[in-house]
Amino acid sequence: MITDQHPLPTPFTASSTATEVLDGVDLTGRNVVVTGGHGRLGREASRALAAAGAVVTIASRDTDRASAAVAGIPGVRVEQLDLTDPASIDAFAARWTASGRPLHALVNNAAMLFAPDRRLDARGNELSFSTSHLGHFRLTRALLPSLLEARGARVLNVTSGAARFGQIRWDDPAFASGYDAAAAYGQSKRANVLFTVELDRRYADRGIRSFAAHPGVIIGPGSRIASYREQGLVDDDGATVIDPEHGKKTIEQGAATLVFGAASPLLDGVGGVYLKDSDVAVIDDEVRPLTADSIPSDANSTMLDADDARRLWEVSVRLTA
Repeated sequence: MITDQHPLPTPFTASSTATEVLDGVDLTGRNVVVTGGHGRLGREASRALAAAGAVVTIASRDTDRASAAVAGIPGVRVEQLDLTDPASIDAFAARWTASGRPLHALVNNAAMLFAPDRRLDARGNELSFSTSHLGHFRLTRALLPSLLEARGARVLNVTSGAARFGQIRWDDPAFASGYDAAAAYGQSKRANVLFTVELDRRYADRGIRSFAAHPGVIIGPGSRIASYREQGLVDDDGATVIDPEHGKKTIEQGAATLVFGAASPLLDGVGGVYLKDSDVAVIDDEVRPLTADSIPSDANSTMLDADDARRLWEVSVRLTA
């Protein structure tokens, strides 16, 4: 039973930005790692955390691209990390541990979106599951000594409303048969939430709290994919529809829930929950269709299931061994 899964409430709304969420929050002396922190949501979250005083390390597969994207943002540095490569993950964690720096917040943000064709990493894992979940699972466990050293750390797993319908294919997580892009993405997002639940159960009493954050739907300018129009995400001219009360947000609004989970003192004493609109989301177990006017994204009981969370942890240990 997830007893903390209910709104606090907070003073924030769906329209709040990352800057507003961190207004008055002093992160001086805090070390934060953000995977994929150079693009869109990750960049805005990294910028806001650094502006509040944190020293932010962006972990990126392409360090040249990442360095160019965050050039000029004070308090931000870039290091190499490929979440699909165990050796790269272990090397990043070893460098961090050797530096002696405590890690106050780990923002597991990097992800792979819908891939029309089945793709695998070098170990045979489906690539979105490998990037979004297995890589972050291995990274988080490798960084546990530094997270424990912070004596009050947070792990923030960026998920999406797709966790509501995503299913873990326990007998075939790599989609050896029946590959479907939406199902693969949904599996990876469900895994983000289940990982959050079990990580918090295992480490809350040792000072590590874990959160899953749904940022909303953020569509870049000029997107003309037909399904985006059908979903009400862009208009007939391809212009992005911004309607935060219905989950359609700007980058600044989307990043708000990320930094809320990573650093807001309003979450002190809470953990193992799914966040939305810079608050703990309600639980809604009704089956709700996706329409142009409605993007279901509240928590449901199945994404928070403790037995599934334990089972996924065991599967993830095996797949990352």
